[in-house]
Amino acid sequence: MNDYQIGAAIKGLRVDRRWTQADLARAAAVSSATISRLEAGHLDRTSLAVIRGVFTALDARCDLVARWHGGELSRLLDAHHAAMAEHVLRRLAGLPEWVAEPEVTFSIFGERGSIDVLAWHERRRALLIIEVKTALDDVGGLLRQVDRYRRLAKDIAKSRGWRPSVVAVWVVVADGRTARRRLDVHRGTLRRAFPIDGRAMEHWLRSPAQAISALSFVPIARPAKTGRRRAVAA
Repeated sequence: MNDYQIGAAIKGLRVDRRWTQADLARAAAVSSATISRLEAGHLDRTSLAVIRGVFTALDARCDLVARWHGGELSRLLDAHHAAMAEHVLRRLAGLPEWVAEPEVTFSIFGERGSIDVLAWHERRRALLIIEVKTALDDVGGLLRQVDRYRRLAKDIAKSRGWRPSVVAVWVVVADGRTARRRLDVHRGTLRRAFPIDGRAMEHWLRSPAQAISALSFVPIARPAKTGRRRAVAA
């Protein structure tokens, strides 16, 4: 939807409720002038939080869609995600005793999903669940996702004949200023959930003796380039 279509949607939802612009302004805690400006399709001077608040007041939701070169943005992000997963797989391949599988799907008691990388250390009976993120957009969603994986981990491992006594989680995030800012904003929450950083994770991979939760950064790999970079970050 473009700006004018969003404005038309706000107006249509308001009229359907038989609200005036003043009614909607009160419900959304904004000015009537803001509602008038939005309905006219003038969104450039209004924050995304305000626009979402207006839709929430109308029992609706407005999702942000990024576009780049037509439909190529999703392919670009998929390529970056795949390159990051490959980075992790190469790292594990260089360590003795680790076996790693990419894109592990599961269906357990009606719960379905896919784990980016699932790794197993037979001697230590350690299972490592790896979640690859190109961005830290939804911290709450990430925590719920990881908790779900951890809860189902032993059943997922059982289907492969693995019997883990240690279950660990490693969140690998594409490095960048935006991701670092997101970490700073949610540092308390994220570091409580993932107290282990990249350097400590390096040591753990060599001796996976206890359950851990880790979060670290790696540079975004550019699929079209051959230069290799290695990073272990907090």
